[in-house]
Amino acid sequence: MNDFEDVLAANEEYTARFTSGGLAGRAARGLAVVTCMDSRIEPLQMLGLSKGDAKILRNAGGRVTDDVLRTLVLAHHLLGVERVMVVEHTDCGMTKVSDDEAHEVIRERSGMDTRSLEFRTIPDQRACVALDVQRIRSFPYLPTGMPVIGCLYDVHTGRVETVVPLAG
Repeated sequence: MNDFEDVLAANEEYTARFTSGGLAGRAARGLAVVTCMDSRIEPLQMLGLSKGDAKILRNAGGRVTDDVLRTLVLAHHLLGVERVMVVEHTDCGMTKVSDDEAHEVIRERSGMDTRSLEFRTIPDQRACVALDVQRIRSFPYLPTGMPVIGCLYDVHTGRVETVVPLAG
C-alpha cells in the first residue's frame, strides 16, 4: 500500500454518495470561522452549521496571520462573509512552546534554521484571542464595525466560551 492509498480509496467510496455538488461557493450564513488545525475540532458540528454555511480558516493555533487577513478580505468582498469568529482551544500545542523553543526543537531534529518563520505561539491564550480579534477589527480592507468575536473551545467538553464579545 502506498502512503495515500487508504485516503484515496476512502474518496472513491465518498464520491459514490456525494450530494454536495450543488452548493454555492458563498458562505450561506455569512460566517467565517478562524480556528486551529487540531483534528479534535469539528468547526461545523461544534457551531451547529452545515456544509456551505461558513468559510473555515484553519492554521496552527487558530491565529490571525497575514494570510488569514488576506483570505478574510476575499471572503468578505467575494464570498458573502459578514461576520467572523476567532476560535482558539484548550490543550493547544501552540500554548505549550514558545517560538524560540519551537525553532530549537526543529533545529535539533532536522538541522534546519527556521528563524525566518514566525510561528505565533500562544503565551497567554485569552490575550492572543483579543489581539487576533483586534487585528481583524482594525484591518483597513474589512468594513469598520464588522461583527467579530473571540472564543475559546474546550476540547474536553465541546463548549465554546466567548472571551472577546462584540465591540460595543
